Amino acid sequence: MVLGLFLSAIFAMLVSSSTLLMSLVFSPLLFVFIISELILVIVISARLQKLSLTTAKTLFIIYSILNGITISVVLWAYVSASVISVFFIAAVMFGSLGILGFFTKKDLTAMGKFLFMALIGLIIAMVVNMFLRNDTTSFVISIIGVLIFAGLTAYDHQWLKKISLSLEDKKAEKLAIFGALKLYLDFINMFLFLLRIFGRRK
Repeated sequence: MVLGLFLSAIFAMLVSSSTLLMSLVFSPLLFVFIISELILVIVISARLQKLSLTTAKTLFIIYSILNGITISVVLWAYVSASVISVFFIAAVMFGSLGILGFFTKKDLTAMGKFLFMALIGLIIAMVVNMFLRNDTTSFVISIIGVLIFAGLTAYDHQWLKKISLSLEDKKAEKLAIFGALKLYLDFINMFLFLLRIFGRRK
């Protein structure tokens, strides 16, 4: 997960700091990147057990790089100091919630199911608001998004802890890739929603 975030950050900064690269990203290529990311997530999630460990790692690295390129579009719109501040906030939140999820004795299974349904509702609301373009709705969606991914961070840490104890070494190694993807998505989405709330636009 840390490697994925590092690669995403490097490529996001490289692309957002180059006028030429940004002009390429602000083109139909952006949709190609987004679709490619969705395909990679589906492949890693659905076919993890059939993939070799090397292939799974490679796909995760490619996904991290592509996501860094698409995130550059968002970072380009915000002041750098603001992005760094929000990233620090997200990191502290993620770390704290991860520790909570890992060590709590309370079963978070029911919360995970609720959060998954809430996430579907959030996605629908975001799609609808793409047409409405209502600032108040966008702000509310961002707050809800932070809460959902904060909860998923705690839930995913507990889920990974539980399932890892019952797997063989080879399966556990593949689970590590899937777990890295889940936690990566939790962090990135929480960071982006926080950026929409606290970020300072250029």
